[in-house]
Amino acid sequence: MAEPLRLKAKSASPGIASGPAFLAERPDAAPASPAVGGYSALEKAIDISIGELEHLADGADAESRDIIDFQIEVLRDPTIAEATGARMEADENVVFAWVATLDAYIGELEAADEEQMRARAVDILDIKNRVLGALAGTPIADFPPGSVFVGKDMEPSRFLAHDWSKGGGIALFAGSTAGHVALLARAKSVPMVVGTGRFSAADGDPVRVDGDAGAVILKAGGMLMPAPAQAPASDTQTESGELRTADGVPILLSININDPAEIDALDPATAGVGLMRSEFSVASVADAANEERQLAIYRRVLEQAGDRPVIIRMLDIGGDKPLAGLEDLPALASGLRGIRLLLARPEIARVQARALLRAAVFGRLSVMLPMVTFPDEVDRMRELFREEAEKLGRRALPHRMPPIGMMVEVPSAALMLDAFGSAAFFSFGTNDLTQYLAASARDDMDADAGKAAPAVLRLLAQAVKLSAGKPVSICGDMAGDPSYLPRLLAAGLRHFSVAPARRPAIRSAIIGLNADGTRAAGE
Repeated sequence: MAEPLRLKAKSASPGIASGPAFLAERPDAAPASPAVGGYSALEKAIDISIGELEHLADGADAESRDIIDFQIEVLRDPTIAEATGARMEADENVVFAWVATLDAYIGELEAADEEQMRARAVDILDIKNRVLGALAGTPIADFPPGSVFVGKDMEPSRFLAHDWSKGGGIALFAGSTAGHVALLARAKSVPMVVGTGRFSAADGDPVRVDGDAGAVILKAGGMLMPAPAQAPASDTQTESGELRTADGVPILLSININDPAEIDALDPATAGVGLMRSEFSVASVADAANEERQLAIYRRVLEQAGDRPVIIRMLDIGGDKPLAGLEDLPALASGLRGIRLLLARPEIARVQARALLRAAVFGRLSVMLPMVTFPDEVDRMRELFREEAEKLGRRALPHRMPPIGMMVEVPSAALMLDAFGSAAFFSFGTNDLTQYLAASARDDMDADAGKAAPAVLRLLAQAVKLSAGKPVSICGDMAGDPSYLPRLLAAGLRHFSVAPARRPAIRSAIIGLNADGTRAAGE
């Protein structure tokens, strides 16, 4: 039987605690409410946050009161509100204006020479997320009494709001012995360790925190997260090869994920993710501005997929997929969608880029750009990723640059695929290709799909030849229809991503066909 794993850490508060793990980095089960309003909504959210902090301060000891007073003082600082207001005057949404203002403050603290100043960064992160929650109508959730809190760091208000009388402890991947949570833990005799490095655990796993010796003990089978290797762009097209055509050509068959609720059903023994539509994980502008929530979702799918590749498409919002809280923006009124909207509103793209960069260390991630029309759109987004990666590096946050490819769903892009030299891979979205080729409205597309199919198939065959040997896949509805498989295989497609329910039928069809689309002998 495997021995429990003992991880070395720094003692932040003495004592020993055992209990079920509570993983802090995970998405909330309930979707956020839409964030609405302008500066008045921000003022109200700040007032709500101050009221929550004052409630926490009732009956608190002197040390806890000092921390809360500091946070209230920051929230009442007129320079914070003025900086946010200035961003709003520059046409930034209130949520993103608030996030950008507080992120700049956090970055300054994290870059400070003194540990005491660096430790203050989590206090500002606490304030940022508290106001963000107030804007979204979602309060900061508590965790079960007696649990061992496991995460990168912990907000002081979360510590103060929790009932520690039932026991429990804290194990932080990063953190500081000089931070406010460490101070509070020592004052309340809550065992706590910091600097464990990331380790693998599941919610409810038994964890023991040894604040005397500075260690965390995990159940048998626990493990440290290994340093990730740089995954090549071709990861989107390779796997163990367990699926082959009748004449022995390997085919990669992945699944599409639309909703975080579908992640748990992902079986890494059978499939990776060829398309995760991230916009269905983001209910409102407050979600789009919440880096930690997005990170938790992306990390969850990557860890669930194990060694299988995962392709996450950036937010394809606009058009028929509006984002609650952004309806009044000029960008939407002008018909922008997909990458055009992300580039027009880079504050949205930068938050998601940081979450994806940080998530990439947990698996074989590739990022796909939606609704790309021109080569410079890929170049500009790659540059945005590089800029955010540099910022994460300065903050010493683990991250990795994933391969960045593009969705091919605009006919003009498919016709000039050889011009997209900076795209690492291509994935054909046949739903939009069909709509635009048939000049159909989205609601009428079903009636025209069959008539337009020959044109779509001809365009795909031509586009594959223009791909210059880069990995190509298909993830639209056509990929899940067995009647189209012979033509798709004949066009040279070897990676299909389909709805989970369609996977058995497509798998059966593939093994009965040769790679050129002809039926195998005896079929």
